Amino acid sequence: MPEKPIDVDQYLEIGCGRCELGGTPDCKVRPWTKVLQSLRQVLLASGLTEEIKWSVPCYTHNGRNIVTVSALKECAALSFFRGAELADTEGVLEKPGENSRFARYLKFTSTKRVRSLRKVIARYVQEAIELEVTGKKAFVDDAMPKQPDELTEMFKSNPKFRGAFNALTPGRQRGYLLHFSSAKQSKTKTARIEKCVPKIFDGKGWNER
Repeated sequence: MPEKPIDVDQYLEIGCGRCELGGTPDCKVRPWTKVLQSLRQVLLASGLTEEIKWSVPCYTHNGRNIVTVSALKECAALSFFRGAELADTEGVLEKPGENSRFARYLKFTSTKRVRSLRKVIARYVQEAIELEVTGKKAFVDDAMPKQPDELTEMFKSNPKFRGAFNALTPGRQRGYLLHFSSAKQSKTKTARIEKCVPKIFDGKGWNER
């Protein structure tokens, strides 16, 4: 049987130990080591306690599980246990699977993305800690914000754009709608929408690079 990690340093070296690839160049942790290390720094700076649970790095507060980091085949992931209860004002959280009720995660394929979302991660961590400490549930609006008229008009004139928007994750759609609607003047809303068109076609959130 492959060796399983006893701490995060060992996880970064040998992987999760769940398959025969652990400790080899083909282990899925290997391509994402730098990204995982970068995420680790952000989480430790947030005051969380580092442990190994389920053979992956798990970060806790007073014994309560807050978030894990792990390597997937196509990316590194930062997963919040109660992510569905976070407000996700930036529209970056995704469901790990169609039937996931509580967990939400962020995908990372570069340290640059970690740096760009460092403050967002720290803020979400503090919100997740508050959920555990107070038992209070964060505001979660399952209903999508109202679509501004300017966006509706652009959808009518550009069906491909509408299709690209509808293909976004609900969190990203919500983030864009909040971003567009927060502008007071119609021309500002239109300008924001036009500026975000390339990102929407790329499947990115409005604050993603």
